Amino acid sequence: MSHDAPSAGLAGSSGDDASRSREAQRATWVSVAINVVLTVCQIAVGLFSHAQSLVADGMHTLSDLLGDFMVMYASRHGANPADERHPYGHGRYETAASMVLGLVLAGVGAGFLLTAAVRLQSLDALPELHPAALWMALITLAGKEGLFRYMLAVAQRLRSPMLVANAWHARADAASSLVVAVGIGGSLAGYRFLEPLAAALVGFMILRMGALLAYEALRELIDTGVDPDEVAKMHKTLSATGGVIDVHELRTRRMAHRVLVDAHVRVDPRISVSEGHRIAELARARVRSGFPDVLDVLVHVDSEEDMADTGGRGLPGRPALVAELAEILGAEVPQAAPAVLHYLGNRVEAEVFLPFDWCADRARLDALRRHVAQRVATSPHWRRIELLGRFAP
Repeated sequence: MSHDAPSAGLAGSSGDDASRSREAQRATWVSVAINVVLTVCQIAVGLFSHAQSLVADGMHTLSDLLGDFMVMYASRHGANPADERHPYGHGRYETAASMVLGLVLAGVGAGFLLTAAVRLQSLDALPELHPAALWMALITLAGKEGLFRYMLAVAQRLRSPMLVANAWHARADAASSLVVAVGIGGSLAGYRFLEPLAAALVGFMILRMGALLAYEALRELIDTGVDPDEVAKMHKTLSATGGVIDVHELRTRRMAHRVLVDAHVRVDPRISVSEGHRIAELARARVRSGFPDVLDVLVHVDSEEDMADTGGRGLPGRPALVAELAEILGAEVPQAAPAVLHYLGNRVEAEVFLPFDWCADRARLDALRRHVAQRVATSPHWRRIELLGRFAP
């Protein structure tokens, strides 16, 4: 049997998700404002001072605005509650945004490498620069580094991979501004090769960072599990639940900042369905309370080890078995309650409840037991049929 209630789990977290979305959007608007100011200033000063690297860095900053709006879109839609078509919510919006931003970073890094290669081959063609370009590069560097630290602090507080990606995008911008500052300073000092050389180095760093971010997003999209140590703790929590004999096939996957878990737990094969359900719900609640990142837990209850449990696929269903039980007992034997069937080891065991007063005739009861034992011995699917007396209705 399986127990899962994703909609209930999501409903309880919708308020937290909405608050988280508002804080993420507020941080992103700060990034937008800073990027707009820096873009206008970089391009204006770059054109005035004949600093093509500063103009290019301004265009790079302009590309950040696209990333910022992408983050806001993903954050807003990712906070939407679960619906019929998205029973686990819309957290994958953040994952997709992290993927795109990672690819953008990789593209920017590759662009720096190509541009640096061209400049290294044409050092004499580089124009004379105005000192205002260096001041603008230093101001941009300070602004970008400050933005990076602010965005990363927010991202870590919200545990948002998407905001982490955007924060590192700001750090990549700071690195490119450092390249521009070093290049302009070196050019003003007469060392023109410093700018393209530093650009190549930082271009490689940005390319590597973008590739790593895209790779992490890809790992999430293909349902890579959480850290093995975290899985071990979840296993221990499930195993400590009363009534759980064994835990196996414990699987996890991430969805943005949340984790989805499913596990198989083995219980006593002869307990009732309702007790098995209660054990599963207790196990589910323990994991959700002990691990705040867990969005929901699906618990599958097993009566036997999966390797030994064939599910009784070749056995008759309940209607056929009940009819056969009635035929074995005979029409004159009344049943005080429905028979309980246990599908174990690809055989069936039955508990048959007889009225207590009917069991008072020992000779009649012994004859019935011998008859039942003979039928069980020759049956291809019965392992045992227990005859039990019922004291109360």
